[in-house]
Amino acid sequence: MSADSRYPLLETIETPAELRALDDARLPELAEELRAFLIESVSQTGGHLASGLGTVELTIALHYVFNTPEDRLVWDVGHQSYPHKILTGRRKAMPTLRQKGGLAGFPKREESPYDTFGVGHSSTSISAALGMAIAAAQQQSERKVIAVIGDGAMTAGEAFEALNHAGDLDANLLVILNDNDMSISPNVGGMSNYLARLLSGRFYSSVREGSKKVLEHVPPVWEIARRAEEHMKGMVVPGTLFEELGFNYIGPIDGHDMSTLVQTLSNLSSRKGPQFLHIVTRKGKGYTPAEDNPCGYHGVGKFDPDCDTIDNTPGASPSYTEVFGQWLCDMAETSSDLVGITPAMREGSGLVEFSERFPDRYFDVGIAEQHAVTLAAGLACEGIKPVVAIYSTFLQRAYDQLIHDVALQNLPVLFAIDRAGLVGPDGPTHAGSFDLSYLRCIPNMVVMAPSNENECRQMLSTGYRHNGPAAVRYPRGRGPGVTIDSGLEPLPIGKAELVREGKGVAIFCFGTLLEQALVAADQFNATVINMRFVKPLDEEMVLRVSANHQLLVTVEDNAVAGGAGSAVAEALAAHGVERPLLQLGLPDTFVDHGSREELLADCGLDSAGIAHTIEVQLSDATAKISASQQ
Repeated sequence: MSADSRYPLLETIETPAELRALDDARLPELAEELRAFLIESVSQTGGHLASGLGTVELTIALHYVFNTPEDRLVWDVGHQSYPHKILTGRRKAMPTLRQKGGLAGFPKREESPYDTFGVGHSSTSISAALGMAIAAAQQQSERKVIAVIGDGAMTAGEAFEALNHAGDLDANLLVILNDNDMSISPNVGGMSNYLARLLSGRFYSSVREGSKKVLEHVPPVWEIARRAEEHMKGMVVPGTLFEELGFNYIGPIDGHDMSTLVQTLSNLSSRKGPQFLHIVTRKGKGYTPAEDNPCGYHGVGKFDPDCDTIDNTPGASPSYTEVFGQWLCDMAETSSDLVGITPAMREGSGLVEFSERFPDRYFDVGIAEQHAVTLAAGLACEGIKPVVAIYSTFLQRAYDQLIHDVALQNLPVLFAIDRAGLVGPDGPTHAGSFDLSYLRCIPNMVVMAPSNENECRQMLSTGYRHNGPAAVRYPRGRGPGVTIDSGLEPLPIGKAELVREGKGVAIFCFGTLLEQALVAADQFNATVINMRFVKPLDEEMVLRVSANHQLLVTVEDNAVAGGAGSAVAEALAAHGVERPLLQLGLPDTFVDHGSREELLADCGLDSAGIAHTIEVQLSDATAKISASQQ
């Protein structure tokens, strides 16, 4: 942009060092420009908007006070980090956000030295920052370490585990709680800001430490003084919990008051030991539609910033998430034992209508995946039928509970696993690349992968009516647009479907890549089987088809290692069947962000890629036969 653009001050900031050269009186002006730029930029690319709007002042203040990247700044829930990206040399690259070859939607160590820790899952910042603080101490470095946690991430157990450990170690660590929905305390205003500046300042600190040294030689008097101080602070600030964990608690303060932020952070920058700063911000700050609808503007596609609404026009066919949401409501009407559980993904997992129609049977447990799964196990013990709606990548965080609390006890819990396979712009932190591998090795599990929307609904009914643990995994986005049966009848468990009968080549397809497999099959007159069940595998179908085909191919939107193709290979080996087996799936690498179509093509999982790989395999086989006959 030119120097006379709408962002004249922002355009002078390429690095935080240039930000720190500004007079602090100009920081509010910079905040206005940064917020306007963020709205314009995300409107053109899509991405996470409301969270970043709420951290504009905080981001500026952090980079202004601390010597980043020498001082380590660790973000939690990377939704908050777009302003950070803009101020750390990536402003001009923002048009490439979440696009193939462009900026990642989350902090990424390979992308910038200012991204000190990769983020995607929540509640990791305090643990990571504590590790960095311990390393600084062992290296006798004076660098500061700051963790910024928010967007509900304090609901996860890992955050409190890290707080407990940090307080015990007396580490030099600053934790900033960005309380952007006032879920902890509404105690914000002039008095609270004044107290924060006072309690974080040198005078209070020196008096407190001096008094401690004098009075600790008179234990009864010191204990009375300590309790009096705690009682005074407890009356005006809600920090008793954090104080008990060993932190010096400051706040809550207005996270949009730049001068208070800068002064408080400056005071805290010289403090030793664990510090906890509680700020309250408004999600969507500065953009009225996002302030009014922070959930709707949490993650957005491209939009018109001058329009007050997001385009929510339904697509030609429902998304798999919408299919699940409708099925859940329909099944709840017929089954009074059904309950729905989600770890803070009501909107993303399609539970909005269910939560409104069946509020007493809806449980949002916050960002606490382990608790969600064991809660479901407890409910199942008492005859309730829990449905856990969860993203594939987030179920990884509750793997022990899945095995120990659900599968080991063979409890009837249904897992509706959204965002399976490649998720596109959100990249590898959110990709569901491993669920077939990590689910099919667990005893008692039934694992299903639908090829279309109607089959997804049928499989959900199948899993719900099964008297044991079951999982239905489905991708982000829309299906091929098949007609959806309104019934709730289950499928026969472990039975595949012959979709196309050919000869020579047989393709065993698991999940929503069936369309691509069918297009590829036309080039070879190949047989195509919709396998439907990863576990139990339809071994009868596999053996029958392998008996009269020369090349077997498996196709899945999951890691090849340990995936559905491995299940077919194991079945063939167990029965002594020797056939060439080509396993197509996600490679042994973390697939970067881009559109789902681009990424499938890169992995050779679009129709052209499947056909090309089969053709190469057939050519190699022919060449080997010719060579052996010479």
